[in-house]
Amino acid sequence: MSFFGIVHAQEVTPVLDSVPQVTQDTIQEKEPILLDKIKRHADGYMVIDRKDNKLYMYDGAELYYQDIELKSGVIVLDYKTNEVTAGRIKDSLGTLVQPPSFKQGSDEVFPDSIRFNFKTKKAIIWNSRSEQQGMNVKASATKKQNDSVYYLRNAKITTAENVDDPEYYIRVRTAKFVPQKKMVAGLSNLYIADVPTPLFLPFAYFPMTQKRATGFLFPTIGENFNRGYFLQNGGYYFVLSDNLDVALMGDYYTNGSYGFRVENNYYKRYKYRGSFAFRYENLINGERGLPNYSKSTIFNLRWSHSKDSKSNPNSRFSASVNLGTSSYFRESLNQINTNNFLNNTLNSSVSYSRTFPKYPSVNLSVSATHSQNTQTKSVNMTLPSLTANMERIYPFAKRNGIKKGILQNINFQYTMRGDNRINSTDDIIASKGLFYGAKSGMKHSIPLATNFKIAKHFNFTVGGNYSEVWTNQTIEKKDYDVMLDALPDQDTIKGFDRFAQYNFNAAMNTTLYGVFNFKQDKKIQSIRHVINASASYSNSPSFEQYYDEYIIDAEGNTREYTRFDGGLYGRPGNRKSSSIGITLRNTLEAKVKDKDSTVTELKKIKLLNNLNFSTSYNITADSLRWSPVRMSTVIPLLDNQISVNVGATFDPYALDEEGRRINTFNIENGGPLFRMTSANINWGHTFKSKGSKSSSKESATPIPGLDNNRAIDEQAGRFDSNYEDEPEETETTKSGLYTTNIPWSINLRHSFTYSNRRQEQQISNNSLMASANVSLTPKWKVNVSSGYDFKNKGVTFTNLGINRDLDSWDMNISWTPFGYRQSWYFFIGVKSGMLRDLKYDKRRERDKRL
Repeated sequence: MSFFGIVHAQEVTPVLDSVPQVTQDTIQEKEPILLDKIKRHADGYMVIDRKDNKLYMYDGAELYYQDIELKSGVIVLDYKTNEVTAGRIKDSLGTLVQPPSFKQGSDEVFPDSIRFNFKTKKAIIWNSRSEQQGMNVKASATKKQNDSVYYLRNAKITTAENVDDPEYYIRVRTAKFVPQKKMVAGLSNLYIADVPTPLFLPFAYFPMTQKRATGFLFPTIGENFNRGYFLQNGGYYFVLSDNLDVALMGDYYTNGSYGFRVENNYYKRYKYRGSFAFRYENLINGERGLPNYSKSTIFNLRWSHSKDSKSNPNSRFSASVNLGTSSYFRESLNQINTNNFLNNTLNSSVSYSRTFPKYPSVNLSVSATHSQNTQTKSVNMTLPSLTANMERIYPFAKRNGIKKGILQNINFQYTMRGDNRINSTDDIIASKGLFYGAKSGMKHSIPLATNFKIAKHFNFTVGGNYSEVWTNQTIEKKDYDVMLDALPDQDTIKGFDRFAQYNFNAAMNTTLYGVFNFKQDKKIQSIRHVINASASYSNSPSFEQYYDEYIIDAEGNTREYTRFDGGLYGRPGNRKSSSIGITLRNTLEAKVKDKDSTVTELKKIKLLNNLNFSTSYNITADSLRWSPVRMSTVIPLLDNQISVNVGATFDPYALDEEGRRINTFNIENGGPLFRMTSANINWGHTFKSKGSKSSSKESATPIPGLDNNRAIDEQAGRFDSNYEDEPEETETTKSGLYTTNIPWSINLRHSFTYSNRRQEQQISNNSLMASANVSLTPKWKVNVSSGYDFKNKGVTFTNLGINRDLDSWDMNISWTPFGYRQSWYFFIGVKSGMLRDLKYDKRRERDKRL
C-alpha cells in the first residue's frame, strides 16, 4: 500500500527497508546506497513516494550531494537505483523553462534533461551545453562514462557566445571528450550560419587544457610575387616545464628560399624572466643561370632578460639585445617583420651591477653595448665596459649630519671606467673578425667640490677635477723620409702608458622675480616673470709635456702631435683654456579671470615655458672669443594642449667671402647684431572626439592582420597573471550603433629644421606625419597613417587599415598603396586562440625588380 506525503524539511536521509540483526560471521553488512546526506530544495513542492523510494521535486528544484550540484525545473531521485533524473517544466504559455544545470567539481553542463547514477557516476545527457577554455560545446546526446570521460554524438563546437544559434560551428558526428584536456572527434566539417561548407576532416583533435601544451604550429599559406608560394611560421612548440618553453618554426618558398626561427621564453618567480629569439633567412633572387640571379643570407638575434629586484637588492642583471645583419628588416620576407621596416638602428645592452653597501659604498658594474646603423652598416660596440663609483665623502662633516659652510661642504668621490671599444662595419667584422681594430683603455676621475651662499640669494659652487687615463698602446710618428719622398707609416707601440689632467671650476646662480599687476576690471590680473641666472668659470692648464714634434716635409717644417692620439678618452690638452659660461632661463606666467563669472579663483596660464639663452666667452682665445648664442623655449597653445618646441642659434661674428667665420662682429660688417645660423621647430598633438579617454599606450596603430604567428604571440603573457585586456567603455544601442558621437582621433607631428651656417639658407628637414583612427561603429574601425616630406616633395610611408569585428571572427584589411613596401593584405580568422588556425589570409606585393 503506497503512501504519499508533502514534506518541507531541508535534509533527508534515504529511506531503507529494515534488515534483521544477524551475526556478522554469517551475513556481511550491506554498504549504504548513498554515502552522504542529501540537501534539497524546491520552490513548488517536494513529494516522497515511500513504496517506490522516490523523491519528487518541482519548480526551482535544487539537489546537493557531495561535490554534485543539480538545479532544474523538475528533479526525481530514485533511492533504489541511486539515479536522479532532471528536466524542464512548462510555464503558463506552454514554453519549456528552467533547464537543468549540472555541476560536478569544476565541470558544468546545461542540458535539456539528464539522468545520473550516484554510484557508478555515469550519466546520459540530452542537448548538453558546456564551456571549455573559451569553446562552447553543444551535443544532442552525451554519455558520461566517469568523472573524466564523456562520449558525444552530433555535437557543435564553436567560440560564439550563443551556442544555440552560433555564427559558425564545427559539427562532429561522434567524439570523445576529456574535460579540461582534449576532445578527439571523428568526421567533422565547418558550418557557417548553419550552411555546411566543403571543409571536411576525417578526424579532429581539439586541445582544451588550461595549461600550455606541446604541439604543432600551423603555418601561414600565401604567395610572394618574387619567390612564389610559401609556408610561413609553421613548426613545433615545446613546453619543457612550467617555466620554460621553446618554439621551432620555419618558412619555405617554392623558388628555394627558406628561413627558420627559434624562440624561447623562461621565467622563475621572484627571480628573473626573459625571452630569446634567433631568426635566419636564406634568400634567393631570380632564376639560377640568369644574370639577375643572387643569393644572400640575413639573420637577427634578440634577447631580453630582467631580474626581480626582490631577489637581491644589491645585485642587478639585465639584458636587451637586438643585433644582426643591417638588411634584415628591409629584406626579410616574413610578414611578422613588416612593422620594423622603418627601423634604422639596432641597439643592445647587457649589464650586471653590484653594490657594496658598507661605508663608503661602492657600485661596480660590467656591461656590453652594441649600436648598429642599418643604413650605413656601421657597428659600434663596447665589449666590455667596467665602471666603479664610490659614494660622495664629506671629510669634515658627520655622515648623516647637517652640512654648513664652505669647510663642511667639501666633498669628493672616485669614478673609474674601463672600456674595450670596437668601431667597425658589417663587412669588416665578417672578413677580419669581431675584435679587429679594437681599442682599450681606462680612466680614473676624482672630483672635489664645495658650495656655499652669499647674501642668502647667491649660490656658489667651487671645485676641481683630477683625471688620469691609462692605455695599452700609443703611437710614434716618424720624420719625413727624403728617399721615399713621403711620410713613413706611424708605429704602434704596445705597452702600458698614462697621462694625467686637472682643471678648476666655479659657478654662481640666483633667481629673480618680477610681478606686474593690472587693474581689477582687467581680464589679465597679473604677469609674473621668473629669471634664473647662472654664470660659470672653468680653467684648464696646458699639458705640453705630453707632446712632441716631427718633420712633415723636405723643407723641415714640423707638426705637433701626442703619442696618445686616437685614444679612447681623447688626448691631453696642449692649450691653456679659461672660459666663462652664461645662462639665462626665463618663465613667463599670467593670472587671468575665468570665463565663468561665478568662479572667483584666478586661472594660471604659462605664456612662455623655459625661454633659455646660453653662450660662453673664451678668455685665452686670440680671436672669436664669443661662442654662438643658443636659444630654446616651449610655447604652450590651446590651453596647454599643444606644446611647440622652438630653438635657434645666433652667431655674433661675420663670415668672409668663402663662408668662414672671421674675427669681426656681424654688426660691424654691416649686418644685424646676431646672424641666425640654425633654427628648429617641433610640435605634435592628438585631437580626439569628446569623451575619448586618453591612453598611455603607444598611439601608433600597427598594420592590421600581421599577427598570424599568434601561437607564439599569445604565449607572451602566459607567465603574467596580471595581464588583462581593458574593455572600452562606449555607449551603444542594441543595434550596435553609437548613440551620440563617433569616436575618432588624429595624431599630428611636424618637424622643421633650418640651416644657415655659411649663408646657405637651406631647409634641411620639413616633414609632417599624421595618423587617424575612427570607429564608424563599435565593430567597424578604420586607421590610416601617412606623411609628407616638404623638402623632398614626396609622401612618406603610407598605410590604410580596416578592421571588422565579426563577433567570433576578426577581419583585417591592410593596404600600402605605394613605395618600397607597396602591398595589400587580407585576413579573416577566428578570434579564439583555441581555433587560431581556422583562418584565411592573402597577401600581394609588387615586383620589386621593377
